[in-house]
Amino acid sequence: MRLVFDSLTGNVRRFALAVSREAGGVPVQSVRDAPPAPGEPFLLLTYTFGQGEVPASTAAFLRSHAGGLRGVVASGSYHWGANFGRAGDRIASEFRVPLVARLNKGGTVSDREQVTRWVRSHLPGEGETYGTLD
Repeated sequence: MRLVFDSLTGNVRRFALAVSREAGGVPVQSVRDAPPAPGEPFLLLTYTFGQGEVPASTAAFLRSHAGGLRGVVASGSYHWGANFGRAGDRIASEFRVPLVARLNKGGTVSDREQVTRWVRSHLPGEGETYGTLD
């Protein structure tokens, strides 16, 4: 399991790095880095763009590497109302994976704890199944 993030302002990157530390050093990479091995499981952490859209860079990454996607975390701002974190809803629905968390901007300690628990539960030997919502 690795964490793959897409960040516009740095909030998602910082959140991913914090979760990695708390989960025992789970590998972290940007969608712009070398891709994970085919089928290697990952949690995607991304932001919501505009009126609830998936960022183009996230969409491009998923077109080629969705086979390893196991869950999604989406950031946004409460100010967007119904579109808050909507990229996560869209990705979860399209790829049939759980929306693990929706973060307001950089997230809270509680958000970090929730995502860290999810990551730990999906590490090899920790009861993970690497399944989707099928």
